[in-house]
Amino acid sequence: MNTIKYLTSWSLILSAFWLVLSGFIKPLLLSFGVASVALVVFLIHRMNDNDSEEQKLALNLSFIKYIVWLTGQIVLSSVQVTKLVWGKNAELSPATAKLPIDKIPKRSRVLYANSITLTPGTLSIDLDDEHVTVHALHESSIKELRHGEMTEQVYSESKGEI
Repeated sequence: MNTIKYLTSWSLILSAFWLVLSGFIKPLLLSFGVASVALVVFLIHRMNDNDSEEQKLALNLSFIKYIVWLTGQIVLSSVQVTKLVWGKNAELSPATAKLPIDKIPKRSRVLYANSITLTPGTLSIDLDDEHVTVHALHESSIKELRHGEMTEQVYSESKGEI
């Protein structure tokens, strides 16, 4: 019964997401949406059969607050990248750095690396047990990541403290 609730939740979330992104309610497009949601839910079910770890949706208040915070960071970074790209070439100063991830619980490290990649101007290029390697268009982005606000946000989200 728990699997049915889990897959139904994913079906509803993915359907709503698809409708919001497409905005069209025509029979052909709806059938494509239903087919794509069914395929993804089938793949989720198959992955869960191979994975012995219990899965649950992390749609709690701390995760929602984290998503809102991350969306704000994406907008701010988009503005910064736009200024860099449209500005003088001398303003670009690409940098690569290894950032420690020892403060982040193991189950949240991929979330941290993906959050870095979602933020315009930065890209996670490697993730191991101790570090995430990041490339940035400007060294100030590396400094911001070293400052640790994103680390603290991911850590708080993983503990449900946001």
